[in-house]
Amino acid sequence: MTASVRQQLAFVRPIPRHLVHRASVAEVYLTDAVAEGKDRFLVAAQWPRDHALYHPDGNGCVDPLLFVETIRQALVYLAHEFYEVPLTHRFVGRDMDFEITDPGLFKVGAVPLPIVLEVAWAWVDHRPPQRCGMRIEAVLTVGDVPCGRGSLRVVAVDEKRYGLLRRRGGRPAGAAGTGGPAGVAGAGRAVRAERLPAHRVGRLRAKDSVLKSVGRPGEWDLELDLGHAILFDHPTDHVPLMVLLEGFRQLGYLQTSEGGAAVPHTLTGVSMDCLAFAELDAPIRLVMTQHRLPADAGSPELLCVEAVQSGVLLSTVSMSWTADRSAPVAAPGLV
Repeated sequence: MTASVRQQLAFVRPIPRHLVHRASVAEVYLTDAVAEGKDRFLVAAQWPRDHALYHPDGNGCVDPLLFVETIRQALVYLAHEFYEVPLTHRFVGRDMDFEITDPGLFKVGAVPLPIVLEVAWAWVDHRPPQRCGMRIEAVLTVGDVPCGRGSLRVVAVDEKRYGLLRRRGGRPAGAAGTGGPAGVAGAGRAVRAERLPAHRVGRLRAKDSVLKSVGRPGEWDLELDLGHAILFDHPTDHVPLMVLLEGFRQLGYLQTSEGGAAVPHTLTGVSMDCLAFAELDAPIRLVMTQHRLPADAGSPELLCVEAVQSGVLLSTVSMSWTADRSAPVAAPGLV
């Protein structure tokens, strides 16, 4: 990567919102992109120093899900702007992962961080023009210093093929649910499903909590608020990847912070597979399948979680939570 190419990047204003599939200009983080070579790009972004949902943690570090959303926006923007994938195509996530390698560079300062993604593009399962399969690998740099990496794979299809995918991926007729409607836990034993307080899941505002207790160990329901201005930025016919990821993240925070943890933990890695569409009209259960404590002081906690709906496995995720021994123990306030 040459310094001259990086110097071409502009940080003056966000790119047009429709090119990253956002309705709100405030939720657009990309500002520019330039080609560095064949299928290689530099993508500039500016993260908010504060944000209603993706706010800094108690140690003043940027929310790692801003990194994930920036990767998502980078893939969509490059697809439209550099590869002529039609704006009318529907994008469906397949898998994503990320790792924060230097959390110290995520500190929020007096000015926005200089964010640049070094992106490598690849076609995967690509059958144009109706089906465009793509994957990006991105290295996150702050002030020219690498501090993270991530990838995202999606398929973009025309409206006809999207309809076929939706019908093929729908709930099987007569499939049994995973506990019935939210609030029901087992035959003949009704439990009121209550949304968890925001501070228990690492959020500041009550409406940003997306977890519901269902009264069974290791299981929670995903609370969907279709009017949430950030999680549901625009109308959709299924639950977006970022909403599922928010549920996984909040569950991870809950598990690593409950019981009087000696030090706060930070989400430093995620690997997520998307296996089926998550529908809007049936309960989604998050089930913890593994919680492995660190072998030593420098190792992360590992949590594995599944999202299940009406007997269908929607998504699986593994998360790494690393103890931040430089930070004071402080829970967010509840608004």
